[in-house]
Amino acid sequence: MPPVTTPRAPTHRSRGDEMQNVPMDDFSAAIQEHRRELHVHCYRMLGSFDDAEEVLQEALLRAWTHRDTFEPGSNLRAWLYRIATNACLDQLRKRSRRPEQLSSFAEVPWLQPYPDVLLDQAAPRTEEPDAVVVGRETIELAFIATMQLLPAQQRAVLVMRDAIGWSAAETAAILETTVPTVNSALQRARATLQREQPSPASTPRTGLSADERDLLDRYIVLSERPDATQMAALVRDDIRVTMPPQPVCFDGWAALAPLHAAAAEHGEWRLLPTSANRMPAAACYLRAPGASGFAAFKLDVLRVEDGLIAEVTTFGPELFPAFDLPAELP
Repeated sequence: MPPVTTPRAPTHRSRGDEMQNVPMDDFSAAIQEHRRELHVHCYRMLGSFDDAEEVLQEALLRAWTHRDTFEPGSNLRAWLYRIATNACLDQLRKRSRRPEQLSSFAEVPWLQPYPDVLLDQAAPRTEEPDAVVVGRETIELAFIATMQLLPAQQRAVLVMRDAIGWSAAETAAILETTVPTVNSALQRARATLQREQPSPASTPRTGLSADERDLLDRYIVLSERPDATQMAALVRDDIRVTMPPQPVCFDGWAALAPLHAAAAEHGEWRLLPTSANRMPAAACYLRAPGASGFAAFKLDVLRVEDGLIAEVTTFGPELFPAFDLPAELP
């Protein structure tokens, strides 16, 4: 597994934290204002884009159904987070699946990517320059996958304390528990993350670096026109490839080389650059022999380390619409 960064708690709040005195006739619009950040919250909790969407719909329905219980003048954002978190906890209790270990992403078959184009929608508005943005250290695949190791309560506490920036008292209020309980859960959750990542935390950021963009461009060229020698120079010798939900894991270039060589046998490839979980990604389209167009085939998410590709996580094309990617290329 790649190193997992232990996030640092923000010192300020995300958009909507000060929303007060929301008129009931504007209630639906006020809820929708928080939709994207609530979806990101559910995704961090559940590790699945689709599950997060389903649970968020349930949470928003609960909020609308119980809108009369919201007290004007209280914190709407905290109220919505309480409802969304409880919906996530209910979902986790129902699905009762949690990996016992995490040697690779193959142990998290429900893991899905999150489009950066949607993460940007959770960014602060121009009039709120100090609001929290979705940083890489709390959304990258390694962090999301490691979250799935945690018991539900620890997961919720870690997200609210370290990713969102709630205080211990605020977190306790949202979870309807005590500050000592929150502090204890946070300590255990952080210990799990530290066990998964003994190396120092990287510098938080939200976008791709110039080196990552350049590496992605070269990866695309060598995927469209396979060259084993040049691709070998682009990746680490110990590169890992996983393909959730398939329980397969390829370790090392020796295991990956045959896959790269066999790609041309399936047909002609075209790739489009994109990004997921604040990581470089490539949308892959295949024109099979005899086909007229290039059909959406897979999404490769790359983890870059020391200027080389250290890991490729391959997903199916089901989320291409969420990435604003076409289903077919001419």
